[in-house]
Amino acid sequence: MADKDKGPRRVTSFDVARVAGVSRAAVSRAFTPDASVSPKTREKVYQAAKELGYRVNYLARSLTNKRSDLVGVVAAGLDNPFRTLQIEHLARTLIFRNFRPILLPTSKEADTSTVIGQLLHYAVSGVIVTSDAPPTEICEQCAAEGVPIVLINKGDEIPFVDRIISDDQTAGNLAADHLVENGARRLAAIAASSVSYTARRRSEAFLARCRQRGLEAQLFTVGLNDYRSGFDAASGLISLGLDGVFCANDYMACGVIDRLMSGRSREDVPDMRVIGHDDIPQASWAAYELTTIRQPCDLQADRAIGLLMSRMAQPDMTARVEFTPVSLIKRRTA
Repeated sequence: MADKDKGPRRVTSFDVARVAGVSRAAVSRAFTPDASVSPKTREKVYQAAKELGYRVNYLARSLTNKRSDLVGVVAAGLDNPFRTLQIEHLARTLIFRNFRPILLPTSKEADTSTVIGQLLHYAVSGVIVTSDAPPTEICEQCAAEGVPIVLINKGDEIPFVDRIISDDQTAGNLAADHLVENGARRLAAIAASSVSYTARRRSEAFLARCRQRGLEAQLFTVGLNDYRSGFDAASGLISLGLDGVFCANDYMACGVIDRLMSGRSREDVPDMRVIGHDDIPQASWAAYELTTIRQPCDLQADRAIGLLMSRMAQPDMTARVEFTPVSLIKRRTA
């Protein structure tokens, strides 16, 4: 009766080895990517594991190896649809490369030490830090523990920490050129320049390109690069008589458009061309049809994880920076 109360015994690698007729070491190699094991042995192990309902305990394995197959993804601004898209691509690519993503949400106000503690307690193999997440303390302590790190769209230059950065200079140029060539003359960029490295770079590039074309554009500063900031800023844009606006991201641009449309028919909307950045799924919705600058999440994920894996293999390499391309997606708003 006591055994029944305890429930069924957990299947172990020893059980799999016995049924498959191989050693326990062979079972371990069969479930280790790129390990040396014959196809015949691997198939026997997989078949036995399936029959017994065996699952590899990766956390237990990490205690032995001092490092797990987990990769921490540190992200803030999860209300932004672009962040969701970015995390999805990172997660899918990590799984394809035989890693297991662990998401650690954070914010500017969060206790960074808590995030660091979670990363190190799970013995992660590496860390990817996305835009808007606070990286410096995380990077310093993880580096001290020998944990490789890659930053996406962040300006922090930290020894032995690699970065993937979207081509914000080209993004600003594309937005300015498109607005000017479509007749806009009273121009502005909207960004929370003190919060986001990429928003600041995009808006600065946009303003500089406008000056090159003989037009003096202005920077309309907001608190956050989010929907609410765009919605609240739209009234001020109208009062200034602007006819061309470049928003730091699509999330903000959607807020601007919704405020412009509020209580009006499409024919009565102020004559203002709007361009966003990121090409989130909502940008193509009929309610917005937003002209935007696309940055490729899939390519960023692939390159970030490529840098992470090479950093795992050679931790003492000089810090590297790779830029990913952008492209203009033309729709109704500009």
